[in-house]
Amino acid sequence: MKKAKIYKPNKTATQSGLGKTNKWILEFETQDPTKNPLMGWESSSDTYTELKMEFSTKELAINYAKKKKIDFELIEPKKRKIIKKSYADNFLN
Repeated sequence: MKKAKIYKPNKTATQSGLGKTNKWILEFETQDPTKNPLMGWESSSDTYTELKMEFSTKELAINYAKKKKIDFELIEPKKRKIIKKSYADNFLN
């Protein structure tokens, strides 16, 4: 049976805004990874690992996984702790 994880992506280190973090991603896990003898890379004949599906809500992603009989792991996002400060606070010691 296929296994997947459902998560909300983090913002990258180069982003200052939260523009691309409002979607939920369903990403399949590799079923049978093998090591390529020539290059030493991890490879698989499972093409589902190349698939990332985007959903607007967590419930839609869960319903899709249940409908298609996909085992899934739900990874809840952590709450951001926002500390408001002014620019002048950078120079106070």
